[in-house]
Parts: sequence; structure tokens; C-alpha cells
Amino acid sequence: MRWSQTLIPTLKEDPSDAEIVSHKLMLRAGLIRKLSAGAYSYLPLGLRSLNKIINIVREEMDAAGAAEVLMPVLQPAELWRESGRFDGFGDLMCRFTDRAGRVNVLGPTHEEVITSIVRDSLNSYRQLPVTLYQIQTKFRDEVRPRFGVLRSREFQMKDAYSFDVDEAGLGHSYKAMYDAYCRIFSRCGLKYRPVEADTGLIGGDVSHEFMVPAESGEDIMLSCAKCGYDANAERAECPPTKDAQGPCDSGLAGKSNVREVSTPGAHTVEQVCKFLNTEPAQLIKTLIYMADGKPVAVLVRGDREINQAKLQRFLKAGTLEMASAVTILDVTGGPLGFSGPVGLKLRMVADWSVWPMKDFVTGANKADTHLVEVNLGKDFKIEEFSDLRMAKEGDRCPRCEGTLALTHGIEVGHVFKLGTKYSSKMNALFRTEKGEQKPMVMGCYGIGINRIMASAIELYHDEHGVIWPMSIAPYQVIIVSLRQDDEQIMGAAKKIYENLQKVGVEVLWDDRDLAPGVKFNDADLIGIPIRVTVGNKVVKAGTVDVKPRSAKEQVPVFHAGAVEAVTEMLQKYTCG
Repeated sequence: MRWSQTLIPTLKEDPSDAEIVSHKLMLRAGLIRKLSAGAYSYLPLGLRSLNKIINIVREEMDAAGAAEVLMPVLQPAELWRESGRFDGFGDLMCRFTDRAGRVNVLGPTHEEVITSIVRDSLNSYRQLPVTLYQIQTKFRDEVRPRFGVLRSREFQMKDAYSFDVDEAGLGHSYKAMYDAYCRIFSRCGLKYRPVEADTGLIGGDVSHEFMVPAESGEDIMLSCAKCGYDANAERAECPPTKDAQGPCDSGLAGKSNVREVSTPGAHTVEQVCKFLNTEPAQLIKTLIYMADGKPVAVLVRGDREINQAKLQRFLKAGTLEMASAVTILDVTGGPLGFSGPVGLKLRMVADWSVWPMKDFVTGANKADTHLVEVNLGKDFKIEEFSDLRMAKEGDRCPRCEGTLALTHGIEVGHVFKLGTKYSSKMNALFRTEKGEQKPMVMGCYGIGINRIMASAIELYHDEHGVIWPMSIAPYQVIIVSLRQDDEQIMGAAKKIYENLQKVGVEVLWDDRDLAPGVKFNDADLIGIPIRVTVGNKVVKAGTVDVKPRSAKEQVPVFHAGAVEAVTEMLQKYTCG
């Protein structure tokens, strides 16, 4: 392709609304253009890269035994009500009423649709297992679209769904997809880590995320260098310490010493600690949640935070949200910021961090008042303890005696063991060999196509622009001709261009009549892996300069051998 015949609108400066490297460079290199908040057009270079990623994904999914389908973006609300997720997705789901008065959604995901297809098409164990996948546009109405295509409202996704007769079969399907994902991300040139993950809105029992370590990533991974434990922050475990003694085994007995202390205006942990001259670790936070519409008090040590995903799993709640100030006043008798467990008449659950604490501070369920020298067992009782807090850097590893380290990352893929979450509710049944009717056992497997492109740019760039991995680069080679008015230079550039095309090399020829500096800057910005410069040297010495994008020095080669030199360099890239 000649540059003069395509659309590559490069920019000299970073756009003001671009926050991270990939967003800046995708706009500056002319890969994408913003249409509205969270919606982007892919221009020729960006679309070529996107299609290369799609081809890699498709090849590996096919090789893993999955069959491709294509499902509608437009979905009837009835399917989502049938699965019970219509309300659970909340405002993330784009909904509208059509002219016939039917409520529809723009699919954020396709579990409901694929389950409805399979239940109407397959009904015997002889037809299972089967794995189906699609590459399709998704919509999620993000509250704050940002970071370019990493958090957008419209995005491209590969989603696959497996259907098996039992958990053992699901295990085989899950492993096949897990292994395919490893091949996909390796072929795309990404450095990635599979980590244990929370299942979130998709649901299920087991899941792994594939994360690309990057400082710009919004996701947090916690890992142990000693044993290799890896999990995202929502899933990372915080078990009780082995030597922790609680009220049942610490010998705590005798008369209660609890007393009220006036704490006017002090309702945050920091304010209370400053007022009472104590530390956050000596205070218990009592948070009131609404679980499926019922209030529950959740206790955690003052220097830790509740992990809402863990809490929701523990409570087995379909919906979970913080209680309103009005509800808190109603169920505790005190205002927001002064809740405490002593005398509280509702279900209470506690994180393990509370178990070994003694003589601590809590809210008194009374305005501007706290309790001091409170003790579990003496002053109140808790029957339900669990791991309910967010893990953080420096915590003990849940698998060994090591400590957890924190890394930021970008999620590019997610695999789930769904079990019968959807098949039971939506009546996707199969007939066993004995004639019994059982729900199909499902798995779900997603890849963010756009995120792979952005993640690659986050990993591979310098101060001049993108440095594409060869496998997903828009073109393999760029030819830069420096003199439009010199027939010998243009003739040599055209010959190299045509000969590279004949041997199957994807080549972009910058044939624009611009200053050399502008062309070199643009070549570095768009990041094509190999650059061939055709200038005065071809006239004087019969040579052209060949340079990998990541190299500092260019190599002169004879014009007649340029194609061979470039193909040899491409072979090294492929093997490397």
C-alpha cells in the first residue's frame, strides 16, 4: 500500500484527553479516532492490526476444537430476565424499548443467547461436548470511559462457551481453552500471567484472568515469588494467621471494661484515631450492607478494607450494596459513621482480622460517640467469620510463608467454569445414557480483542512511538523514499516495493512529497517493524539502508539485494 493512497492521519502532539501511552499513541499514529465517549473508529492501520489479532484468535480457537458462530448484538430482555441477570447488570447495560413496546438490550455478553440456542438444538449426551465461539461487538455503558480502547463502551470481544455432561468434561474443555489462550497471547507477542480471579457478573465457581503486567493497568495482581501464587486483588486470599489467638482460646474473661467516649465530629477512621490517640489497627469498622434487600453488619479491622466480591460470595447474595444513611439510622439507632457491634440486633459477620483483637475501639450506635476497651466474646458475639478483606502488598502468602507483592496489569482474557448457573435457570437440559434429564455443565471464555492491541503498545514503545510485535503489526515493512523529484530514487523504491509484494511481504511505501525528517518521525511513530530507506546512497553507492524499528543503527545493503536482506531479517523476527 502507498501512503498517499490510504488514510494515516498522524499527530505531532499528544491529545489533551489521552491519559496513558497506548491511548496517546493509537491516536497520534492514526490507528483510531474518537467518535464519542467510549466509541472509536478504527482507521486503516488500526484495522489491519485488529484483523491480525482476530485471525490469530480464530486460528487457535479452531485448532482447539471450537466452532464459530455469530450471534446478534440486539437481544430481547426476556432472555435476561429468564437468567435473572436483567437487574444485576444495572446501568452497565444499554436498554431501549422498540416501536412495538418490547424491551431490548445491546448485549454486554452472550451467555443467555448461546444457552437459548443450545437448549433448542441439543438434547442428548451423544451431542456433547461442544464449544462454540464468536467474535462480536459488545456494549457496556461505562460510567467513566477512559484509557482509550481499554475501557470503552463499544468493544470487540471473542467469547466462547462450552457445554459438557459433567464437571470432568468441563475440566477438559476449560483446559483446552486455557491452553489456547496461552498460545494466542504468546503469538500476539504479549508478556502475560494467568491469575486466579473473581467471577463477577458472569458468575460461576472457578475463573482465571490473563493479565499483561503494565503500570497503566487498572487491575491489581498480588503474587508470591516464593511459591508462584498469583491472583487478582478481588480474589487474593487472606487466611487467618496460624498463631492468631481469638477470644475463645485467649483466656479472656471477667467483667466488661467497655465505656463510652464522646467523639464529636469524628466519624472516619482517621478522625477517630486522631481524637483518641490510637492506631487504625486498634479500631473495628462496622459497615452496614444490604444483601438481597436485608441488612447485615460486616466487621473488619480499621486499617483494612472489605472485599465486596468475597463478601457477596460468602453471603451467597444475588445483590449487595452499601446501606443508605436512612437505613443505617433505622437498623443501628445511630447515624452513618458511628455504627458498632455492641448491642446490634441484626446479622453480623466478621473478617478474620477481627478474631485476635483485644481492647479495641468501635462505634457506639450513637451520634458523636465511640466505645473503647471493647472485646469480642465479652461485649458482643460473632458466629460467622470468613476471609472478607482486600489483600494488599506485604500480606502473608496464603499458600506458603512468603509475602505478597503488588503489580498492576491489564486484563486481556478471562476464563470461567460456570457450572449449571445458566443451564438450570434456562432449562438447557440433556438426556443422559440412562434417560435422565440433567442441566448441561457450562464454561465461558472471553478475550478482549481491542485490549490486546492496546496492551501490546503499552508493552512495546519508546519516546518516538509504537514498536509493534511482528505478528500483529499493520505492515511488516515500511519503505521511506526521500526524494520525490529524483527518478532513480523513486524507481529503486518502486522496484523494492513491488518485489517485496511479489514474495508475500506486507509493505507500506511512504511515497509522500514531504521532508525526510517528517517521514522518519512518522515511520517511528506508527512503529512498522522494518524500515527501508531509499535516498541519495542509491544513486552514489547503489545501497539502501535497512533498520529494525527497535534498533539504533541502520544497515546499508545493495539495492539489488534489498529484498533478500529484508526477508532474512523477517525470518529472524519470526524465529525470535
